[in-house]
Amino acid sequence: MPPARHRRPRAAHTLLAGACAVALGLSGLALATGTGAQAADPDLITNGGFETGTLSGWSCGNGAVQSTTAHSGRYALQSTPGSGDTGECTQTVAVQPSSTYTLSSWVQGSYVYLGARGTGGTDPGTWTNSTGWAQLSTGFTTGPGTTSVTVYLHGWYGQPAFLADDVSLIGPGGPQPSQSPTATTSPSPTGTGSPSPTDTGTGSPTATSTGKPPGLPKHILTGYWQNFDNGATVQRISDVPAAYDIIAVSFADATSTPGGLGFTLDPALSSRLGGYTDAQFKADIAAKRAAGKKVVLSVGGQNGTVSASDPTSAANFASTARALMQGYGFDGIDIDLENGVNAVYLGQALHSLAAKSGSGFVLTMAPQTIDMQSTGMEYFKLALNVKDILTIVNMQYYNSGAMNGCDGNVYSQGTEDFLTGLACIQLKGGLRPDQVGLGVPASTSAAGGGYVSPSVVDNALDCLAAGTNCGSYKPDTTWPGIGGAMTWSTNWDAKAGNPVAGTIGAHLHAMP
Repeated sequence: MPPARHRRPRAAHTLLAGACAVALGLSGLALATGTGAQAADPDLITNGGFETGTLSGWSCGNGAVQSTTAHSGRYALQSTPGSGDTGECTQTVAVQPSSTYTLSSWVQGSYVYLGARGTGGTDPGTWTNSTGWAQLSTGFTTGPGTTSVTVYLHGWYGQPAFLADDVSLIGPGGPQPSQSPTATTSPSPTGTGSPSPTDTGTGSPTATSTGKPPGLPKHILTGYWQNFDNGATVQRISDVPAAYDIIAVSFADATSTPGGLGFTLDPALSSRLGGYTDAQFKADIAAKRAAGKKVVLSVGGQNGTVSASDPTSAANFASTARALMQGYGFDGIDIDLENGVNAVYLGQALHSLAAKSGSGFVLTMAPQTIDMQSTGMEYFKLALNVKDILTIVNMQYYNSGAMNGCDGNVYSQGTEDFLTGLACIQLKGGLRPDQVGLGVPASTSAAGGGYVSPSVVDNALDCLAAGTNCGSYKPDTTWPGIGGAMTWSTNWDAKAGNPVAGTIGAHLHAMP
């Protein structure tokens, strides 16, 4: 989010188009080495060299075995991504709990990915872009209750066919899983970000909990409320229009305790409002909640330094966040950390917080566009890790420059195609449609770049939900349950005459 005027502004992203944009967006997927499986352990992959001449043991949508080019032996896998899928092939393998494994494969092609899901710990992922055979290698340790993992290989949307050969998973074997994949099984259409083998064919993995608390409408409007004065209209919480379903109070403060959160109503803001006390602030939050709205505390902003990166800081995060929720009446937490997250430990903290808070807990996120270009990015991993308790991700479609859409094309910020093309990555990457929102600036003053008029946002929502009012890019499927939209901020919206609340809010709430 843009900071208060007195805070140090962040340097704008300068992103290259085309393959460079992809490479930047995927830079978090560093090549990793194995984690030390014993040499005597068996190779658990079935038909890893494809020397049966078939896809026996593998589940591939667009894959086939070919004999023109192989790394070793006669055969190798060839799979062709489409405009709406990554040409993924998977294999589910029986493993032992709390054990270490090394995963590797020889691959060739544009943006080829290797990884594993459902490990019970940090799911590994690595990639390369190679015109010749190159070996990918990564590793992981299974969780205490993990008995099977799903190994995957895939390319990227709209890219040429890729090759894979000599796939290997070294480590202690486990009992055979109850279901073995076959070559005729249809995989998830994206091949990215499926958090478990229970994915449906629509890119929306099944879940036992929706993560959406009762009382929220089908399509949600979220607005950030500024606890500081930076030239926008100063507001009390009671001044925020009723069109906003979720109000994110920005921002929580870092404390001297690692992972700890604090919050203080800005005295300068209070003075500008003629004296806005803590008691009045809390009463306004209670009144919004009584009216069916949700109020959350946003953690971060572009200069936020809160970090939950180990068990101690994660515990501190959860305990201090819970104390602030109870003290002020917040319904939950918004994660707007723009200086890095740890998907494992912050995920643990959020699960702990949700367990303490009950069914009404609200969890929102506002990652930058660069953070959601691939499921290998740590922020995307976090979103998938907490999918069971996640309400909505409102990615910031601004201050970013050009980025890749899910069709592999590069789109410029400030356009409808930028909104729809990038939302598609999340929608096909494992998040449910109701967990994907469009974060936009309320005016040209609210962000350094990326402003779009409310009518463009409305068109993008219609395109994603029903395939109507699309720009030059039209997704190959629709998501009628699209989550909604967000704006930075309710204060800048008020300064501009409330076009977000009046136009986008009204459109969202009228959508079927």
